[in-house]
Amino acid sequence: MKAFRMESPGKATIAHIPTLDSARPGEVLLKVNMVGFCGTDLTTYRGGNAMVRYPRILGHEVAATVIDNGGDLTNGTLVTLSPYTSCGTCASCLRNRPNACLHNQTMGVQRDGAMTEYVSIPRAKLYPAPLTLKELCLVEPLTVGAHAAARGRVAPHDTAAIFGCGGIGLGAIAASAFRGANTIAIDMDDRKLEVARKAGARHCINTLREDLHTRLQEITEGHGPDVMIEAIGLPQTFRAAVEEVAFTGRVVYIGYAKEPVSYETRLFVQKELDILGSRNALHEDFLAVIAMLEAGNFPVDDAVSAIVSLDEAAPILAEWSSAPGRFTKIMVNLND
Repeated sequence: MKAFRMESPGKATIAHIPTLDSARPGEVLLKVNMVGFCGTDLTTYRGGNAMVRYPRILGHEVAATVIDNGGDLTNGTLVTLSPYTSCGTCASCLRNRPNACLHNQTMGVQRDGAMTEYVSIPRAKLYPAPLTLKELCLVEPLTVGAHAAARGRVAPHDTAAIFGCGGIGLGAIAASAFRGANTIAIDMDDRKLEVARKAGARHCINTLREDLHTRLQEITEGHGPDVMIEAIGLPQTFRAAVEEVAFTGRVVYIGYAKEPVSYETRLFVQKELDILGSRNALHEDFLAVIAMLEAGNFPVDDAVSAIVSLDEAAPILAEWSSAPGRFTKIMVNLND
């Protein structure tokens, strides 16, 4: 069967691997319909992902059909999946936070992914839902932002500001709005900010044209946002989250800063802040995102930049690498 595989940085191929004829013991055989590319895939393509060993089959944002050994899931059921593993014995797992498992292996990163014709997946990792293929592919990336909103304890009385309107930031924006918060989207791209508005942002700040501090103070009547979620990964936005958040507020980091970040640590104590990291997603985040999509509370068509065939996957990945600002979400249709 065909699989989209990174042989080495910058070199992607359509590989032919042994066909899966049946599910592995205790698992469910799926026919893969559609898979989304994510920012991790782009980093892998560029050779910047230290967790990847080549060759590696990509893909962990999945829409698929049950075709064998589904148990309570009848053949033909559409599902998405959680791409993470957990050991059950590390400190995170013992605290019932397997999303941060010390030994996690994400599909398409530490182990082969789902950008192939068939995959065998444990039943517990599957989420059936009456959604379209595009919506099913969006569930996993949206859960990462939804988990950040959950980590920040975003509530209806809060004002939540999110740095970044890429795929992960949009998830945090949509989840914060779905939780009832007064949600602020921050970016430098008007097109992305417009999608953020459709995802639930009541206020949009383009920092190329507007002073961030002034606008946040105006929106929050001088207090600052109750929650700041950072989904970009730049030193300046890491610092700004701490500087702009309200006293006794919460700061949640999803992005990775690619260089050391220096802080005025006095603000941590003076404001008595909760500084939180956010990684991957939990079972309840998948359920929350599926409910949000079922309610029609996310601009699916606006968020998906392109859908291509498997044969077109390598060229568009190269195009994305050369012009990252042109794309929000790319999906590969394996039914073509």
